[in-house]
Amino acid sequence: MNDYLLISIRTILLYIILLVVFRLMGKREVGELSIVDLAIFVLMAEVAALALDDLNHDLGKDILPIGVLFIIQYVNSWFILKNKKLRDFIEGDPTMIIRDGWLCEIEMRKQRYNLDDLLQQLREQGVSSVQDVAFAFLEQSGKLSIYLKDQDPIILPLVLDGYVDMRHLKIIDRDLEWLEHELMVQGYTNIRDIFYCSYDNGKWFVQLRARKDRTNV
Repeated sequence: MNDYLLISIRTILLYIILLVVFRLMGKREVGELSIVDLAIFVLMAEVAALALDDLNHDLGKDILPIGVLFIIQYVNSWFILKNKKLRDFIEGDPTMIIRDGWLCEIEMRKQRYNLDDLLQQLREQGVSSVQDVAFAFLEQSGKLSIYLKDQDPIILPLVLDGYVDMRHLKIIDRDLEWLEHELMVQGYTNIRDIFYCSYDNGKWFVQLRARKDRTNV
């Protein structure tokens, strides 16, 4: 009976600890977990399972790895929040799979993403033909984002968190020199001060960083 009581107490305690830790990590949908998030969660689950498996083991030594993993995740989240290049390196970035009804075969091979997976995700979203797709992006989570030709044109961000997205510039057949010139005309001389910028048929939307986060180059 004592063992059953001890297991119950440990289970409740670990549940509360994990609940608090996951809450402190921030809100993200399960399908949007990055590789780092997934690795952290799996390791935490393994540590919790070991704590319940060996009742003679010091519970404090089982809780310590959970705390260390939380610190690793918290520090990692802080760094990738401040640095988009690091964020792209760790979490990856969206990959264009379809453009104007044509498959991007080279990108599909890089992502080890086969035609069966693509066609399945197209069917799941009610798309009957690849030729109906204007753009399709394979997100970091593995989800396929689809924009049809008969929908409103996709508006791609050109600047994110102070960094120019060269891929999006290429998609709209523009270059960095054009972007810098157009932003200067709009009164923005330092791209690093821009938190978000998009362009749609001559219309600009620019949001500057919060003043405390602005960085001079």
